[in-house]
Amino acid sequence: MIPHISRPLPAILLLILATIAGADDSPVNADILFVGGTIFDGSGAEGVVGDVAIQGNKIVAVGKFTHGKVLQRINCTGLVIAPGFIDLHNHSDGPIVAPATRGNVNYLTQGCTTIVTGNCGSGPIRVKEFYDKVDAAGSGTHVAHLLPQGSLREFVMQRVNRKPTEEELVKMRDLAAKAMEEGAWGMSTGLIYIPGTFCETEELIEIAKVVGSRGGIYASHIRNESKQLVESVEEAMQIGREGKMPVHISHFKASGADAWGQLRIAANAIEKARTSGERVTADQYPYIASSTSLEATLLPTWAGEGGRKKLEERLKNEETRAKIKAAVDKALSVKRRIQIASFGPNPEYVGKSLDEIAAAQKRDTTDLVLDIESRGGARVINFGMNEEEVRMAMQLPWVATASDGSARIPDQDQPHPRSYGTFSRKIGLYSVREKVLPLAQAIRSSSGLPADILGLTDRGYLRPGLAADIAVFDPKTFVDTATYDHPARYSTGLKYVFVAGTPAIFEGTPTGSLAGRALRKAFKK
Repeated sequence: MIPHISRPLPAILLLILATIAGADDSPVNADILFVGGTIFDGSGAEGVVGDVAIQGNKIVAVGKFTHGKVLQRINCTGLVIAPGFIDLHNHSDGPIVAPATRGNVNYLTQGCTTIVTGNCGSGPIRVKEFYDKVDAAGSGTHVAHLLPQGSLREFVMQRVNRKPTEEELVKMRDLAAKAMEEGAWGMSTGLIYIPGTFCETEELIEIAKVVGSRGGIYASHIRNESKQLVESVEEAMQIGREGKMPVHISHFKASGADAWGQLRIAANAIEKARTSGERVTADQYPYIASSTSLEATLLPTWAGEGGRKKLEERLKNEETRAKIKAAVDKALSVKRRIQIASFGPNPEYVGKSLDEIAAAQKRDTTDLVLDIESRGGARVINFGMNEEEVRMAMQLPWVATASDGSARIPDQDQPHPRSYGTFSRKIGLYSVREKVLPLAQAIRSSSGLPADILGLTDRGYLRPGLAADIAVFDPKTFVDTATYDHPARYSTGLKYVFVAGTPAIFEGTPTGSLAGRALRKAFKK
């Protein structure tokens, strides 16, 4: 059961509680002692100056206590000491087990020590196998995994638009139960993506019941983030109610100018549900642009049924191409700038908008889209959100920070900057510099809140006995530097990051350590 997300305790009370273990004034021995920093413990309480001691992979003291034998002291005067940040929505399912990117440095430099994979309904469904791969070589950050419902359905049914048979539904339920037994933390859906978009609510509820009965959460990229945003949030909450599980709305936003204003209505609906006792939360990345495939952004879902080969066949057929073209024309009429993030056949498109490319080639933008899709498709960045709504959402106490990015190293692509700057932007830009939300709340949205949402009980806070996952940063310099034009720029201002008591960043420099491990949820029978 997910812990109750309560109001933060007063700072002085937290300091007393944090040091109660040392009330007898017994000296505290430590392998590492962080001295004299401003401690934000992840609860949302204001920071207090004190020390943090770790032994092995655990925190042993926080606040004011008598120092015993200390192997290494780190002076944190003027710095913030926080729990390592937890990215609830990450797409590093492949990169976190790949040699070039398993170090996850672009997240360590944001202060992240744990990522959650299996999001948007896509990723490995064999949870034990995936966790074993993480543990075999280690990773820069810890990894927790959700069962991806879309991949589960595709494994059982392929990419078809129909209801499952009773036999298929039983198989999906059995595989969901197995995933939970192997340590999954819940189930995710991606209901704008094939095959998730083909699922009726009742089918999702049947899988959710299995996951909910085993203590999992339901995290959803909901069915529509535009004009049907409110109805889509209501559907997610219905699945949670009938599955008897907490509901989490992924990357909470209203996309497209015709949907602006819907986010407040959706937020009010969630507030009403929470007031009545339902466990509903959300996450957000602090940008006005989203990123996904060009296909998911502009093409009708029926066009992709059966996979990429079938889509390309439909684009060659005069009749179906005309229908796809009409749908793309309509979609483009309400979209803002759509920028190419990656496209292998024409890398010179990267960083340019569809309209810019079409104008240079003196062709219709829709024809350009169909040409790109006929040659394998592209990743895009879609500038569709409203800055005021982004700022409004991040102030809600039940909205966590999450990137929707992945472990990366610089390459020829021009992806969304969120993979390099989500957490440092939320804290450094929006909190410290622009005062949109208090620093204590910004840190909580990145640590204690996501831990509570997922059900992690051994990290997310600076408390004795919890995991020694710690981020230390300079509030004057901690900020994102990644931009849409230059997304592969690392965040600045991180002084130290410890993962399971091992330095992953030391004096501002990544160490190359791979102390991260798979975090398996204890199986609830």
